[in-house]
Amino acid sequence: MKKLKHETELVHAAILAGVEYAEKRGAAIFEPTDSASEKILYIYRLLVHDQLIQPLPEDQVSQQSMRHKLAIWYSKQLPKDHPLLK
Repeated sequence: MKKLKHETELVHAAILAGVEYAEKRGAAIFEPTDSASEKILYIYRLLVHDQLIQPLPEDQVSQQSMRHKLAIWYSKQLPKDHPLLK
């Protein structure tokens, strides 16, 4: 798994977008005390359930791989000339 150039920033933005998606969909209400890893796990599972991303094989699911999948998911929603994609 090759790390994206701005993966940290993409993951942070993906968490924000994922929280907004889950709350608009009515699937979850996140608390300010929820950790980033809890949010990542929930958002990953929700996006897989809604068939917006391909699921990882269950033996390969880890925080790092879920972060990477969320970064890829979010990067595909950005315009081609966005600074995070350069």
